[in-house]
Amino acid sequence: MSHTLFAQQDAWVYFSDKAHVDASIQNPISILSQQALNRKAAHHIVIDARDVPVNEAYISLLKNVNGIAVLAKSKWMNAVHVRGETSDINALMDFDFVSRIDFADQTIDDLARPTVHQRKFEIEDQLEDFNYGKAQNQVELIHVDALHREDYTGEGIIIAVIDAGFPNVNTMTSFQRLRDHNGLLGGYDFVDRTSSIYEYTDNSHGTRVLSTMAGYIENEFVGTAPGAAYYLFRTEIAAVENPLEESLWVEAAERADSLGVHIINSSLGYNTFDKARYDHTTAQMDGKTTFITRGANIASEKGILVVNSAGNSGNDPDWGIVTAPADAAGVLTVGAVKANGEYATFSSKGSAVQPTQKPDVVAQGSGSRVIDENDVVVSNNGTSFSSPILAGAIACLWQALPNASAEEIKQLVRLSASQYSEPDDFLGYGVPNLELALAQALSVEWVREQEFNLYPNPVAHELFVQSRSNLMHQSIYVYDMMGKQVAQHQLSNDRKTITVSGLSPGMYVLKILAKNKAFNYKFIKL
Repeated sequence: MSHTLFAQQDAWVYFSDKAHVDASIQNPISILSQQALNRKAAHHIVIDARDVPVNEAYISLLKNVNGIAVLAKSKWMNAVHVRGETSDINALMDFDFVSRIDFADQTIDDLARPTVHQRKFEIEDQLEDFNYGKAQNQVELIHVDALHREDYTGEGIIIAVIDAGFPNVNTMTSFQRLRDHNGLLGGYDFVDRTSSIYEYTDNSHGTRVLSTMAGYIENEFVGTAPGAAYYLFRTEIAAVENPLEESLWVEAAERADSLGVHIINSSLGYNTFDKARYDHTTAQMDGKTTFITRGANIASEKGILVVNSAGNSGNDPDWGIVTAPADAAGVLTVGAVKANGEYATFSSKGSAVQPTQKPDVVAQGSGSRVIDENDVVVSNNGTSFSSPILAGAIACLWQALPNASAEEIKQLVRLSASQYSEPDDFLGYGVPNLELALAQALSVEWVREQEFNLYPNPVAHELFVQSRSNLMHQSIYVYDMMGKQVAQHQLSNDRKTITVSGLSPGMYVLKILAKNKAFNYKFIKL
């Protein structure tokens, strides 16, 4: 591919190796925090070469090259993001440690752009009339209030918020409770390369996103995860749109992983840029192509539960579908609905391009209650808010089920959703019910009136199947969450248990054939 039309280019330079890989893996505390090691050990996440930092000697050599600016780095990709003239970047292949170079340039002439794309946060900056009726509806719609009543408020769960700006979070009264409980763990501004995360004041998107989870105003507003702890990472350059932001996002996700974060909420998405030659195509929203999508999938592999907004392109005739990294299979993608649960037309849709159902689920994103940088409760639109509303609720669910993996938690959320059996590209599996998700995991109340009960659930070794009608000769089939049959059993009044110890940990569906009917149940194998 030729890159001769434009002088200044953005590109990813990939390295061929890393330094001290074996030694680092054998002594993981040298590259990861103890919190990260604890989380990985609890959920059997393998520490591998991707956890080893990029070779700083290589980076230093590139920084000394005239005309080359190194703007970001990724240990997961073993790459750096550079900017410079095309010839200077191509010359980097002369280094024997450089394995390949990928240009962000899609070779589309800027003059060919058919439309002027709207400002990224335009929909979400528009205020609606609001009577300060608090956040009750967006909380009750997904039934996370039931978890709060059981004292599951996200305590013990660490959430990283990757966003555009967090002005006044360190001084606002609505975050005083968070600060008093040492829930504000700090953060980093990857754009300006500073730990002064609150100094950037040109955009307050991150402040409003955080408020949906962590905000608290007595008798007026409660976020979905007031008991969780938070890291704040700025990766979005609000005034411009450039591929560098994808690299900064991946770098922030790597930082989150090294700190032991459980959940990432990202209310960001990328498809078009200020320079059209960098634009992604709808075909590239395939869950594996863009740099940020590949990073999000690795974050998921590393045991982080990544929650990302679907995007606000639903009404865009030239796009319409989810943006990266919401296309990633490893991401729990959240679309938006109105207060009554109906589809919000601005919410980006899924398509056949994605390898998995997108969006996964939805939450209230139309008329969402948020707290702005002036400590005022307002109402905003956008999947940027449905995403953290649900991410906070998931933190509460995970607190209640600490032994579950990120994948198991995601699947519980999907299974609890309003249209799980008939998903579509607008609502995905539908509106989740966190109370139901917890009940299904614990096998209480919600199955009591059904024909069969299963217990214990979650289960480690043997699962007992109880019939209310004392049915005999039950044929039982066990399926994994991909629909593959993994076991078959025949039960009778003399034998009512099935052995599951040979199954891998995870979520399964148990199909019981009796009375010429099929009864489906879910269970978690520990």
